[in-house]
Amino acid sequence: MPEDLHDFFNDDVWDDGTGADHPGPGGGAAPPPKPPRSRRDMRRRRRQQRRKRLIVVIASIVVVALCAGVGVFAVGKIKQWRRSTLADTAVVDDYPGPGEGRVAFTVESGQGVAEIAEGLQRADVIKSVDAFTSVVASNAYTLYPGTYELKRHMKASAAAKILSDEGNAKGFVEVRQGERLDDVLKAAAESSGIALKDFEDYAGDASKTGAILPACAKGKLEGWLEPGVYNVGEDPTPASILQQMVQARIEKLNALGVPEGDQSERILIVASIVEAEVNSQDYYGKVSRVIENRLKDDMPLGMDSTVAYGFKIKGTELTNEQLNDGSNPFNTRVNKGLPPTPISNPGDDAIEAAMHPEDGDWLYFVTTDLKTGETKFTSSYDEFEKYVQEYKTNNEHAN
Repeated sequence: MPEDLHDFFNDDVWDDGTGADHPGPGGGAAPPPKPPRSRRDMRRRRRQQRRKRLIVVIASIVVVALCAGVGVFAVGKIKQWRRSTLADTAVVDDYPGPGEGRVAFTVESGQGVAEIAEGLQRADVIKSVDAFTSVVASNAYTLYPGTYELKRHMKASAAAKILSDEGNAKGFVEVRQGERLDDVLKAAAESSGIALKDFEDYAGDASKTGAILPACAKGKLEGWLEPGVYNVGEDPTPASILQQMVQARIEKLNALGVPEGDQSERILIVASIVEAEVNSQDYYGKVSRVIENRLKDDMPLGMDSTVAYGFKIKGTELTNEQLNDGSNPFNTRVNKGLPPTPISNPGDDAIEAAMHPEDGDWLYFVTTDLKTGETKFTSSYDEFEKYVQEYKTNNEHAN
């Protein structure tokens, strides 16, 4: 009610559109005001006014949105024009190809496209950075690390195509954790282009390897190659490549707090066995404890992984004759104690387990399920026999 009364007596309700102060015809007194509108008329008028205001607000929003859209469209067109202009310029600043001579160019891990392009330009492989980056962007190329054989004065598209094919990359060699020395040498020979025999001759000569290895390794590289990716370089040699791996291993052992001297060699031997025996780091600490318990009780380690290493085969390829061959110095079924050297290049987790075995009295373990890798540990020989039967049953079902 108060609102209606306020509206009722508002000046607007008396306004007839001519104005109360305006004189009437002939300059005489103004006619009396018309009687007030009904409350229904007043409410209808207020609704009309609100609709008008709403329409004005909506129209304003639409105008602002249209202006913003036009701005975004214009910016997009400008950027497109700039890209088009750069592409056109790149074509002008490109060599016609196919190029001449030979250039060994290395793409380092982590380098960006612009950085690679700048290196190519400095090497006089391409004429301009823009030409190369434009080709890479328009074709969505991925550039891979490695050393490539290119030419001077190449067309940018030709150079980009070579660098985007991982099969053309050379000059990087990877050492995987748990990988044997023989496999590392093969990968290094393939990546460097050096004959495998040159690597084997170098690795087998203790007078040469002794120059890069700690004295406790006794000239044997196995176990002393740190897992990782290494740059072969422009003028590689077996010594230069393997020295990188050995140096990285020494630095890692120091970082992990591995004692120096004979203890470091012993830890690498144990770690290599640990990693070879089970396929889950969850069991590394327990396997390490089994090894220590057996050594303490003067028992043979009985590890098939060491026997297989001595014959340079996989554990699944062992025969009963080989398992009983004591002439194999790595046969820990027959010969007590640790094998002469590590049997692989173990990773950090296995090394940690070798330094810090879990607490327990286990003497035996069996991987009962080859699919899941489930491994069971015990100090009882009778229980060990049960686990062996479980392994055989699961293996028969698997086949």
